[in-house]
Amino acid sequence: MSVQITGSIFWPGSASYDEVTSSTPFGFYDSDVQFISESVASTYWAASRLGYDAVDVELSNDMFIKYFEESVTEYSAQVNAHLIKEYMLTLQGSPTSSDMTGRQIRGSLGGIIKLSDSYGAEVGAGGDVTWHTGSIEVTTGTQVYDLNVLFASQSGREIRIKKIFHNKVPASIRYFDPWGLPTSPGSYNMGFYGFGGNAGGTVGGAGTSYVLRPLYEDLLRMQAIEMNDQIRKSGYSFEIINNRIRLFPIPQHDYKLWFQYVFKDEADAASVSGSGEVGSPSGLGTITDPSNVPYTNITYSYINSVGKQWIKKYFLATCKISLGGIRGKFPNIPIPNSEVSLDGESLRSEGINEREKLIEELRDFLDKSGKRAQMEAKDETDEHMQKILHKIPLPIYIG
Repeated sequence: MSVQITGSIFWPGSASYDEVTSSTPFGFYDSDVQFISESVASTYWAASRLGYDAVDVELSNDMFIKYFEESVTEYSAQVNAHLIKEYMLTLQGSPTSSDMTGRQIRGSLGGIIKLSDSYGAEVGAGGDVTWHTGSIEVTTGTQVYDLNVLFASQSGREIRIKKIFHNKVPASIRYFDPWGLPTSPGSYNMGFYGFGGNAGGTVGGAGTSYVLRPLYEDLLRMQAIEMNDQIRKSGYSFEIINNRIRLFPIPQHDYKLWFQYVFKDEADAASVSGSGEVGSPSGLGTITDPSNVPYTNITYSYINSVGKQWIKKYFLATCKISLGGIRGKFPNIPIPNSEVSLDGESLRSEGINEREKLIEELRDFLDKSGKRAQMEAKDETDEHMQKILHKIPLPIYIG
């Protein structure tokens, strides 16, 4: 004999196809024929697992169907969250207008290159910030120069110095005999290499020709000159603080000092949008974080039997939680000369534990099916295969 609670709603014993589309709160899968048919079948299956026909189940068809839609959506959300985590670096910068659901995402170096752009822009090896060239006039005896006053004020924009061209004269043009004749046997004119010489570099001036000798001799002489400069002379260097540059040694003649710089507003804009343009939209219309990756609910009919089985178990666990909450409001039902105790609290606790375990199992399964885990498994398989192959005797060929 079934126990009934006056005024309660019980499962009527069957569900119809028409009830599905009228009961789903969001209607995510109402156009999926397979979802509709399996909603009806899953309703009867869950009710049976909850004790029907032996006892009444205090859940209506509407409630069953709502929980089934919730279960499918939860499965879709877990799968999509895994895919976002797996491919976030690849997807960043892609348009948000493209639906990623059901698409195979190929790994690429695009995301890594984007990350490296900021490093390339900082060290002058690529990047997306333009380096500009400027110069100031250095005068004899003046060691400190304020680039903000002498240069940046001309453009009205703050600059950031990237490179200063303040170097000593190369040793390779300082060790030749100043009286060497360009017509001597084995002599080569330095003007050919762009060092010194008269107009066009066709005639060697003083110290611009040399006799072709073994390379080690050239290296030894240049090393000796550079060592001499380090020990006996004030080295060529500089320090720059707040775009105020101090030159070492103190200039002994007038010359033009060249440098490279970037505009601060361009560099700061590039750090946000990657465009290097002041005032450009910072990622509008593109994927920037997990919240705007365009994954939608998975089509139910595309889910395989493994996924559908998970959905059914999650659906049953959700029904247990709901039914347990309902029965918990009436833990004891009075009957003539006695009372009946309902299993509301234990049923609810069982449903919560099952649902948490299902989510944990699904996440673990998705992690193990990810790219990194699959490559590690493939590497381990190959290693074991090599060990097996090494135990196979090699044939002996007799010629």
